[in-house]
Amino acid sequence: MFTTGSEVIEWIISRGYFGSCPGLERITELLRLLGNPERTYPTIHVAGTNGKGSTTRYLANLLRADGLRVGTFNSPFIKDFAEQVEINGQEIGNSDLVKLGNQIKPLVEQMDNQKKFYGITEFEILTGLAFYYFKGRVDLAIIEVGMGGLLDSTNVIEPELIAITTIGLDHTAFLGDTIEKIAYQKAGIIKENTPLVVGNVSEAALKVIKTQALKKNSTVYVWERDYQTDYRGFVEQQFEKFDFRNHDIKLKNLETPLIGHQQVENAAVALEMYYLYMQKHDLSFDKEQIMHSLLQTRWPARMEIISSKPLVIMDGAHNPHAIKRLKENLLSDYQDYHVRILFSAIVTKDIGTMLEELLQIPNVEITLTTFDDKRALRLEDFKAWQPRIKLSADWRKAYRELKDNLKSNELLLIAGSLYFSSEVRSQIK
Repeated sequence: MFTTGSEVIEWIISRGYFGSCPGLERITELLRLLGNPERTYPTIHVAGTNGKGSTTRYLANLLRADGLRVGTFNSPFIKDFAEQVEINGQEIGNSDLVKLGNQIKPLVEQMDNQKKFYGITEFEILTGLAFYYFKGRVDLAIIEVGMGGLLDSTNVIEPELIAITTIGLDHTAFLGDTIEKIAYQKAGIIKENTPLVVGNVSEAALKVIKTQALKKNSTVYVWERDYQTDYRGFVEQQFEKFDFRNHDIKLKNLETPLIGHQQVENAAVALEMYYLYMQKHDLSFDKEQIMHSLLQTRWPARMEIISSKPLVIMDGAHNPHAIKRLKENLLSDYQDYHVRILFSAIVTKDIGTMLEELLQIPNVEITLTTFDDKRALRLEDFKAWQPRIKLSADWRKAYRELKDNLKSNELLLIAGSLYFSSEVRSQIK
C-alpha cells in the first residue's frame, strides 16, 4: 500500500516511459477495469509536434473564465510530476495520488499476469490515473497527446473538438521519418464528425490531415485560411501583441506573456477552438475576458525569462522544428544581443541538426553539456564538434560561469530537452 504521493510517483516512473509494443489494448483494458471514466465528461484533444502544451494552457484559461471546471493533462512535467494532471490550474494532490495509486496498482498487477496486457507503461498508467481523477470533478478536460496520436494512449477518448498544432520531424523512430508519415500519425486522433482546428503546418502535412478528415467527415479549420493572426510586435520584451480574426469575429490588440512568434499561432489555435466551443454551446464571446485570460497564461520553459539582469531565457526546444522557430525568435526579438547557449538533450533527438541550426545565429557561443538522466547525450560522442562548440560535463558549473560573465549586450539561453530544462529549472529558479 502506498502512503505518500512520492511513492506513487516512484512506482509509476519505474514502469518505464515507452512500451515495447505500441497499441491501445493496455490502456483500453485499464480504463475498462476503472469503469471507463473518460466517458463521463466532455473532452478536447490536442496533438502536434510542438505547441500543444501552450495551446492547452491558453484554451484552459479561456474556458475557466466562463466558470467551467477544466481538467488538463499535459506531459512531460517541468516543475514536478503532479503538474501533468491539473484541475483549474491546481495539480493533483498527494492524498488523491495515494488513493488512486492504491486503486490502480492492483489492476496493473492483474494485467501483468495476462500476456495480452503485460507491461503497461508509465504514460499509460498516468493517462488512466488522470482520466479517473477527472471523473465527477470537471465540466470538461483538455487532453494533450503524449506522442504521435494514432497509437497514443490518450487516443481512446471521443472528443467534441480536436486540434493539431504543428507537424515536424520528431520521434522519427516511432512515428516515421517523413512529414507525411508523422502527419498521418497525428491525424489518427481525428474522430467521426468532430471539428478539427489545424495550426501552422506545411502543405504536405495539411494534405495528409485533410485526407484523413474527409474520411471521418470532420470539418477542418485551417490557420490563415479559416482564421488568421496579424502579428503586432514584441512589447517591452514582455508580451507578444497580435490581432485575431475568423469568418465571424475580429479581436484586436491581444497580448500573450508567452514569448515567441509561435506563441501567437498557438494562441490562435486556442482562440479558434474556444470560439467553436462557445458557438456550439451558445455561450457569449467577451473580448475583455479573452484578453485577461490570455494574459494569465503561464507555461514554464517556453521562452521563459528566468532573469532580466543578466538576461537568462529558458526554452525547451527539443527538435529541429522547435529549434528553427527558436532561432527565428532570437533573430527578430533579440537581434541586438550576442547569444550564449547552454544546450543538452536526450540521445533519441536529432542533436546534430539542432546544433547546426543554432550555429547559424551570428556571434553565438554554444556550450554542450549533459544532465542526470540515463537518456541524456554523451559528451564523448561530440568531441568532433570542437572547437565549434564547447563541451562541459557539469551543467551547474557551466551555468554559473556563463551567467557570472554575461555582459549587458549578451543573453544566456538554456535550451534543449524539456527533461534538461526541468532539471535546471528546479535548481536555479
